[in-house]
Amino acid sequence: MTQPTIEEPLGGAPHADTTVPPSLPPQLSPRAISRARRRQAAARAWQEYRRNSIGMVGLAILVLFVAMAVFAPLLVPESELDVTKATGAPFSPPSAEFPLGTDESGRSVLALTIWGSRVSLLVGFLASVISVVIGSVVGIAAGHFGRWTDSLLMRVTDWFLVIPFLPLAIVLATVLGPSLANIAFVIGITSWPGTARIVRAQALAVTSRPYIERARALGAGDWHLITRHILPNVVPLIFANTVLIVAVAILSETTLAFLGLGDPLRVSWGSMLDAAFTQGAASIGAWWYLVPPGVAILLVVLAFTMIGQALESVLNPRLRGR
Repeated sequence: MTQPTIEEPLGGAPHADTTVPPSLPPQLSPRAISRARRRQAAARAWQEYRRNSIGMVGLAILVLFVAMAVFAPLLVPESELDVTKATGAPFSPPSAEFPLGTDESGRSVLALTIWGSRVSLLVGFLASVISVVIGSVVGIAAGHFGRWTDSLLMRVTDWFLVIPFLPLAIVLATVLGPSLANIAFVIGITSWPGTARIVRAQALAVTSRPYIERARALGAGDWHLITRHILPNVVPLIFANTVLIVAVAILSETTLAFLGLGDPLRVSWGSMLDAAFTQGAASIGAWWYLVPPGVAILLVVLAFTMIGQALESVLNPRLRGR
């Protein structure tokens, strides 16, 4: 009698298939799927943004100024900002040696403009971060929790909206002292109410949607609802609003520096305008001392405005194709 084999089991019963199944592709984790979807959404947004010529022009201008600020030490030595090392004549007009002329101390206006971009852009970005963080936290908390939380936070927001910006900023800057950190803090702490109002309105709209009620019924807590449902829906609005806040922050820094409340040890576009006004550059016809910082401020604010307009068309499908 022959021994039974695997192919012919005892009793003639059909045997199980012992062949190895082909390897299946590994399933992606929910986090990996979420990351892939975010990358696809970002790629689609960038593709839509590139179609907007105004947005691309604004982005090119902004990249130019950011590169000028980052590579300022390579473009112009910092020693040219030192008054004791100035080599030009006071209020010298533009020439081959000084393309944008000189200031009252004989320093190159071109060097001052390049190095001033570092302070103006840095203060603008820092102030925007402070403003957006405070405004987003207040707006999301007010829109999500509602009731007495909403009433309390909105009354504080209304108080900041009623007080004029410039007097409050001048008082805070005078009390805290002239420094870059203090100026950024003053601008950020006085410019967040608008963001809070916008974010609150969006958070209220998201909180009233049915899937929020279903998630709450399934046991989701406030932290889960805010981080997983409300925040992702308000982030595009926050991002678009941030671009416009940067422009306002740069103008605010220029205003405070022009009033003599900036850091006296650092050169900014606002401090250049303040020095030109104090030294009477307009009365003696030294236009080259006033025009470069003014044009730089104008171009940066215009660039952020154009980028914000393009982002609005990207984030709002109703505006596409117009």
